[in-house]
Amino acid sequence: MALKLKKRYRFIYTLTAVGLFISLGILTGCVSGQNVSQTIPPAELKQDEIAQFNEQLFASARMNTDPSDYLLGSGDLLQVKIYEAEDLNTTVRVSSRGYVTLPLLGAVLVKELTAREAEETIENLYRVRYIKDPHVSIFVEEHFSRRVTLMGQFRNPGTYDYLSKQRLLDVMALGGGLSDIAGRVIQVRRYGGTLEGQSVFVVDLDQLIKEGKSELNIEINSSDVLFVPEAGTFFVDGAVRRPGAYHIKHTTTVQEALLEAGGLAPYADKKHATLIRYTGKGQRQMIKLDLSQPESQEIEVKDRDVLITEASTYGKLVHGFGLHIGVPGFGSLGYQNPETRW
Repeated sequence: MALKLKKRYRFIYTLTAVGLFISLGILTGCVSGQNVSQTIPPAELKQDEIAQFNEQLFASARMNTDPSDYLLGSGDLLQVKIYEAEDLNTTVRVSSRGYVTLPLLGAVLVKELTAREAEETIENLYRVRYIKDPHVSIFVEEHFSRRVTLMGQFRNPGTYDYLSKQRLLDVMALGGGLSDIAGRVIQVRRYGGTLEGQSVFVVDLDQLIKEGKSELNIEINSSDVLFVPEAGTFFVDGAVRRPGAYHIKHTTTVQEALLEAGGLAPYADKKHATLIRYTGKGQRQMIKLDLSQPESQEIEVKDRDVLITEASTYGKLVHGFGLHIGVPGFGSLGYQNPETRW
């Protein structure tokens, strides 16, 4: 009888030890998996990227306006001073058609000129017939400035005074830079540029700011509307740590999309994943992926793509079994679907 009891206790002890060993192994695997796949939290990754992008934007923008660069327009009140002939000094308002009337010269077109450009124009006109070497200064006493409108994913969208000739980056800086969900293109809508009355310029912001293509830093006109759309969206589901929808803020690969979703779950099957791509008119393309291969990881993710990673049966079995602790000092082996825990 004593021998039977001893064998029974030895069996229970062995079973408990095996269960504890398996559980410790599973816990170790889970912890090591977390360390590998969650090197940088995706939220921090997004914030750092946007902050860096806006930092480059402000570094490239011209934040201060020189008064001589003021853009003249209808309704502006100007003090015009000719140093060589004070009798010609006058204060004049720009007409609705963009002209000012000056002594001896009559009507002079100044609309869409900066104060400096208007000074040079008036100097040249006086030089032709009246003054050998004139020097003209213009002071804008009242400025009825035109405006530009910033819409979409700016930090501070709205309508802003357009005091001087500025380029794209200068005007973008007025809106405080891009929001956290901004796309990487900007539309500049300009009225009166075509026979239809409107033209649209589309600028790739990555090429402009990151690659330094200065020719894309186009000059902005008054009444232009700048629009930054929301970033495209892709979806990640299946055996990942944080399934859900994510924004495309730059060229995003499958590998980067998985990082956004927290990385693969420990029970994921790297060799079997599917990329579902919308191709228009209700049609979708199914692309099979082997995530263990670099060529699959480097595929670009596009707007409305759905990335589904499959679970490994063996992985679910290994990560599902464990030692469940109940009453202190006692435990039991059991199985819990790991997909409900990640």
